[in-house]
Amino acid sequence: MSSVARAELESLLRARKLDVTLTSAAPWADRLRDVAPTGMAALDAALGGGLARGHLSEIVGPRSSGRTTVVCRMLAAAAERGEAVALIDACDRFDPASAEAAGVDLSKLLWVRDTGDASRALKAMNLVLQAGGFGVVAFDVADVHAMALRQFPYTTWMRMARVIEGGQTAAVIVAAERLARSPGGVTIALDLPPDVPRARWSGTSDRARFLRTIDVQTRVVGGR
Repeated sequence: MSSVARAELESLLRARKLDVTLTSAAPWADRLRDVAPTGMAALDAALGGGLARGHLSEIVGPRSSGRTTVVCRMLAAAAERGEAVALIDACDRFDPASAEAAGVDLSKLLWVRDTGDASRALKAMNLVLQAGGFGVVAFDVADVHAMALRQFPYTTWMRMARVIEGGQTAAVIVAAERLARSPGGVTIALDLPPDVPRARWSGTSDRARFLRTIDVQTRVVGGR
């Protein structure tokens, strides 16, 4: 295939939002895969460069597994690249001061807060994705009761993935357990190591101890 014909084909597929469906071993096919680096070298290496743009991914894990830290690093990395970012906070658990200390540029962050109404938060998520123009959008439902999330039909997540397909937005769901991702997305699973003391404390007594670190194992499911 000539370079002119190849360029025309790429342009046509991109216009019809079909470029992300290509499967080929040809070198030029790899260049069509655009990613949003997370800012964490080890995670980006496992992801093949970062989160795939135009796809829905998820970050899952129990409390104190590092979900918020990973999300803040992703948002900070995107904002540092000059991208607008958004966080749909279903249970009002986001701490702007801590996020800013972690490097998030709050002037580039759209923060949508709710108090636990999963349906209302989902509507906000869809509106943000449809508006476009965001590099990374996170939907934090980690503290929403699992029963409330199961009430949504699976087509809910399929429609969400379709909204951003072929675009420049990398969307990510933050949840306690696996919920949904698009075929080109990934699951970033944060696991607490079994049978190993995960927390490290310092201090001389039980009443004067400080939490220093928590060990977390990260697995990428569905990455390249």
